[in-house]
Amino acid sequence: MSNRNCPVCGAHWVDGQLYWSTGKPGSDLDLNALVCRRLPTEKAERCVNPAQGKDGGIGWEERAKILEQGLDGL
Repeated sequence: MSNRNCPVCGAHWVDGQLYWSTGKPGSDLDLNALVCRRLPTEKAERCVNPAQGKDGGIGWEERAKILEQGLDGL
């Protein structure tokens, strides 16, 4: 079993799988869209997310749209 933590944001991987702080499995691309892409250069250089620098994932804007759509349906 391998464990890895990001020294920048504290993200945690177990055997290559990202886990959110809730304990649920997460997506490297989503973490990248939410956090890694927004890092200043000096921190981005220390990021250990394998998806760092890639396109894709569900970021803050997409999550806000999903929430708004859900609220409109109430």
